[in-house]
Amino acid sequence: MDVVTSLNNMTFYKKQRRIALRNCGVIDPENIDEYIAFDGYKALATVFEQLSPDQVIDNVKQSGLRGRGGGGFPTGRKWELASAKQSDIKYVICNADEGDPGAFMDRSILEGDPHSVIEAMTICGYAIGANEGKIYIRAEYPLAIHRLERAIADAREYGFIGKNCNGNGFDFDIEIKYGAGSFVCGEETALIRSMEGERGEPTMRPPYPADEGYWGKPTNVNNVETFANIPSIILNGAKWFADIGTDKSKGTKVFSLAGKVNNVGLIEVPMGITLREVIYDIGGGIAGGKAFKAVQTGGPSGGCLTADDLNTPIDYENLLAVGSMMGSGGMIVMDESDCMVDFAKFYMEFLVEESCGKCTPCREGTKRLHELLAKITQGEAALKDLQTIRQLCEVVKDSSLCGLGQTAPNPVLSTMTKFSKEYLAHITDHKCPAGKCTALLRFSVDEGNCTGCTLCKKACPTQAITGEVKQVHYIEQSKCIRCDACYKVCKFDAIIKK
Repeated sequence: MDVVTSLNNMTFYKKQRRIALRNCGVIDPENIDEYIAFDGYKALATVFEQLSPDQVIDNVKQSGLRGRGGGGFPTGRKWELASAKQSDIKYVICNADEGDPGAFMDRSILEGDPHSVIEAMTICGYAIGANEGKIYIRAEYPLAIHRLERAIADAREYGFIGKNCNGNGFDFDIEIKYGAGSFVCGEETALIRSMEGERGEPTMRPPYPADEGYWGKPTNVNNVETFANIPSIILNGAKWFADIGTDKSKGTKVFSLAGKVNNVGLIEVPMGITLREVIYDIGGGIAGGKAFKAVQTGGPSGGCLTADDLNTPIDYENLLAVGSMMGSGGMIVMDESDCMVDFAKFYMEFLVEESCGKCTPCREGTKRLHELLAKITQGEAALKDLQTIRQLCEVVKDSSLCGLGQTAPNPVLSTMTKFSKEYLAHITDHKCPAGKCTALLRFSVDEGNCTGCTLCKKACPTQAITGEVKQVHYIEQSKCIRCDACYKVCKFDAIIKK
């Protein structure tokens, strides 16, 4: 007989606490009745019946909830600023433009519990005096879009949104706006420009969206995860939420745990849990029995942390103190086979492509940084290039217009600081310690292990490998293009890569 195990009894979930993800995987996201059965829209009814707009804002402020999109700005304060503005029209925008490599937090919430976001946006609209809500989501999320459309239609049919919400005389409706998948549109001013049909580029602040946002009207922008916490805060009380986490970072945080761990997936943990607990207790340790090398938090805006940082509590302040950041919740674990120079180059290549190009420091600086990192991985750099990289990083950080450029150098600076010997090995020894940068590798045959099976010879695209059947093979270095094909097909550990 099959035994159904509670999530709380599974090792993967024992140290998790699900608030934003409370309904994901538990209810049918396309059935509004199931959401209602799990106290769905009860928070909205509580707000209408018991709380004034100012009291709602006070609840959110006292909870200590901070924006989960990366900036960490106090959510209640943000609502307060938008509420204080006098205007005939105000907007509530949900930022669902999740663009970090390896991140899937917001998408999973929208796919698994779309009504929680709709309910929270309606509560926010009531609190700040807005009657229109917009969800900005990248068109690359078809399932999330489908479920949002279904949820919005059902919520409207049940009277939770639209004219006279819940019969309480308050009008609030929601529509979906589609984005083209630009990373920079995660920045709220670029997002707003994109929604208005303009090129997705950030604008100078002030004015902030709370003053002049969508179509010049007061606008409140929060991301999906931030909104997903709101109904639970209203139902359970601000103190309940504030008692979770640390002094300055309240509640829980959702992370997409990816990379070289045994248990990858979406996790939600209390603020203050350590990196070690996440990687080893929840993630199950490093896959393949290899040694832990680094963990990247904060996506392209964050930094790499080493084994020395594993006891760091995960919250906004402590991650900044050790050279990284919370970001939106990406967490990529690396093992001994990963090259940190190549990793920094990967993120810089991503940022070169995603830079909107509006400001010169970001547009040109990220490209020059990528070129210098590529130079190192090709074995063509000199020690003076390290100083050039550091200087260029400071210029890009200090003079870029928006958060993309201001944080773009973080992966480079953190890897240069914490893995300086690896950078030096590439430059002075022309070697990649991790064996990742193919331009610095030399392939040869271990005569003791070679059986003459000819697999490597057949795989070589340049005929650099010679040898007869059942005889030791050899690699002609002048013809070898270091493509790694021979290493991958050899079944006898006869190809040496170093």
